[in-house]
Amino acid sequence: MEVIKQRERKKIEVVEAARKWVSDLNFRVSAVLIGSYARGDFNLWSDVDILLISNTFRGTPLDRLKNLDPPPGFQIIPINIEEFKVLLRKKDILVEEALRHGIILRDDFQINTIG
Repeated sequence: MEVIKQRERKKIEVVEAARKWVSDLNFRVSAVLIGSYARGDFNLWSDVDILLISNTFRGTPLDRLKNLDPPPGFQIIPINIEEFKVLLRKKDILVEEALRHGIILRDDFQINTIG
């Protein structure tokens, strides 16, 4: 039982750290925790996967990541609103996972209403 409580505490700790990081971003963004931490099947080697959706993202994925300074262990997936809409129409697994199992950290664009 103690192991389960430790995992719950770890998940809460990660969600709070992720929420703090995205709340400090100084542009409009919707941010969703996805992957193993959102599902609850994380392990010691799991990254903290965050889908960031913003109109500020331009250029290549590398260009988009240059101005972001995520904490160690955070894996950021930056897409813009139009890309999100296209992926949503295509029923892309990343977007489907974000909407079904993701944990909304910040939602300036109200992504549940896009489509």
